[in-house]
Amino acid sequence: MRPSVAAILFVLLAPVCASAQSLYKYQGPDGEWIYADRPPADGRVAEVRSLGEPIRGDAVSVTTSSVGGSVQFEAENPLHAPVELTLRFSELHGLRYPDPDRDLTWVLAPRSRERILTLSRRYDGRVPEARYEFEYRLGDPAARHRPEQPYRVPFAIASHFPVTQAYPDVVTHTTEDSRYAIDIAMPVGTDVFAARGGTVITTRGDNYRSGLDPERDGPAANVVQILHDDGTFAVYAHLNWNTIRVRPGDRVVRGQYIADSGNTGFSSGPHLHFVVLRNAGSRTVSVPVRFQGAESTVVTPATGATLTAY
Repeated sequence: MRPSVAAILFVLLAPVCASAQSLYKYQGPDGEWIYADRPPADGRVAEVRSLGEPIRGDAVSVTTSSVGGSVQFEAENPLHAPVELTLRFSELHGLRYPDPDRDLTWVLAPRSRERILTLSRRYDGRVPEARYEFEYRLGDPAARHRPEQPYRVPFAIASHFPVTQAYPDVVTHTTEDSRYAIDIAMPVGTDVFAARGGTVITTRGDNYRSGLDPERDGPAANVVQILHDDGTFAVYAHLNWNTIRVRPGDRVVRGQYIADSGNTGFSSGPHLHFVVLRNAGSRTVSVPVRFQGAESTVVTPATGATLTAY
């Protein structure tokens, strides 16, 4: 760093997801991996992650560098999906910026690195200082749900399983990102297939426990996320331990085997949680899904109904 700007203090707070919650990963007394929303009570070492941070692959990052009398901000998105990045300053001194109280937002392309902001130095006798934090949300806010055909029921052809929860008869699906989610009861080890083609964003398959505390047990769900061509993305959750057969960056086709169903995370029994999401601009929302039925019919999932794969 050049001597003229060596005094610039850039304190990057830990990147946070939209929910601003933390996930603690540590080993239990029998060597099992535990994922919780609070640190271990006995003070053992724990890895801390943001719940918005992908479990597989690196997180979105923001870095700074000094060039002459200015400071440049660069953002890197290593994910296989676009993200909406928001940057905000808590303190800003000795640098030119018209409105430090205004949040700045960019959409970063998948697997990209770009310069997002340049601040020039203000020669007013103050030591340049910038304290900032950022958060990112998966997906492009311009995305719209436009499937070319009804979704494929995500299990083997000719199989059928009951729907235990679907809009509008919901019990636990009470947030915007779960309102249109579908819970399908099925035995642990049932093959799960992609309901729609796309690119795998993140996977997680190293958990094997479940429970009824959403804060404690929710982060322990094994999942696969798949980005669709229209910018929406599907989440397949509660998958079985060590059965995921796709990796971030893989291109999957409709009907491709991706994992086994399970009973991990916030779950009262073996089932598949399936939901399609989109970034609605500063919030993630679920969207209604319809499935392919017999003889080109279309099926809207309903609580208590039986879904059959065709």
